[in-house]
Amino acid sequence: MTFDPQTLHYDEKGLIPAIAQDHASGEVLMMAWMNAAAVAQTLATGRVTYWSRSRQSFWVKGESSGHVQKLVEMRIDCDRDCLLLRVDQTGPACHTNRRSCFYTALRAGQEIEIMSPLTE
Repeated sequence: MTFDPQTLHYDEKGLIPAIAQDHASGEVLMMAWMNAAAVAQTLATGRVTYWSRSRQSFWVKGESSGHVQKLVEMRIDCDRDCLLLRVDQTGPACHTNRRSCFYTALRAGQEIEIMSPLTE
């Protein structure tokens, strides 16, 4: 069956959440949004492209930072309203220079930073 990005279930703004996961380690790296055109562009180029809600424009991961995400595999959840992007991540995924955006844990009611920024 040929895939059509229009068959996904987008929210009222035309967006779908996309979770980036390191394909080798399974580590969850980040979550961002995509629209149908970003999904199509990602599949066509192999470079993960998101939709920036704040800038209202496409955002090719790593375009300015060099911290590129190359798509290994895109997966669709059972409700077709969320994507899992298995990626080959170069450098940190988070704009804070951490490997993952999920660097704060809640433990015993306290926020604990569990990951420091990477040093270059």
